[in-house]
Amino acid sequence: MTLASGKSLIAPYLELTKPRIISLVVVTSALGFFLGSQGIHSWSRFLYLLLGVTLTCGGSSALNHYLEREFDAKMLRTRHRPVPAGIIPPAHALNFGIILTLVGVFILYVKVNILTAFLSLLTAFLYIMVYTPMKRVSWLNTTIGAFPGAIPPLGGWAAATGHLNFSAGILFLILFLWQHPHFYSIAWILKDDYKRAGFKMLPTIEPDGKRTFAQIVMFSWLLLLVSLVPTIIGLSGGIYAVGAAVAGMALCWAGQRLTLTKSVADARNLLRATVLYLPLLFVAIVLDIYF
Repeated sequence: MTLASGKSLIAPYLELTKPRIISLVVVTSALGFFLGSQGIHSWSRFLYLLLGVTLTCGGSSALNHYLEREFDAKMLRTRHRPVPAGIIPPAHALNFGIILTLVGVFILYVKVNILTAFLSLLTAFLYIMVYTPMKRVSWLNTTIGAFPGAIPPLGGWAAATGHLNFSAGILFLILFLWQHPHFYSIAWILKDDYKRAGFKMLPTIEPDGKRTFAQIVMFSWLLLLVSLVPTIIGLSGGIYAVGAAVAGMALCWAGQRLTLTKSVADARNLLRATVLYLPLLFVAIVLDIYF
């Protein structure tokens, strides 16, 4: 396949940044900012936060594309990505990722604060240098990958307050727990594809799904309990508590149903529940603060 050029490269380079992951990072960073400052008292800082984390996350994702290009070529879901498909040369993806990451961290350092910049850089490092290679080593990659995935709300909190505390840690824990049912549902749906690429996801090394479903149920119930802690410690109020409880129960129900049926259809339902969970939590936080 020949290399694309000009305007035709816009879409492939945008794909390198993994917009869906960026949207997740933006929502969770905003969540941390809102709770840290109990609203938005500095729109410029808030917008610079979103810009910085968007660029850093996009750059990290491009670097992930570069590092996993050979494995992506083996998977049905990813073989048409820009790098394995030959649309973007590996070296270009590498340079693009480095530049975006560094520009994003620089913006956070100059326009927000050094703590937020450090947390964003730490997220990128753990995602690229620890989680990405771990996927080929151990099924624990899901839990290990949950650490960088849970840092964005800390960055949002640090952007709003300039420091971290116990309340920020609760946000980290909520995101850490949430990632397990989210990514285990994906792993169950794509277990054959992951096996084809040689990734050590739990469903690929244990096809009966017994431990996978146990992990989903355990982390879903833990998430429900921990998500109510912000109300218990006075960080949020009744509106948030109701929203967190309803969203958490829906996620637990979807996880329990998957455990009974073991079907791909119910794994997709669980995935939808996890995707909706964080925006619902964010809306509950905004309503709780302003109403």
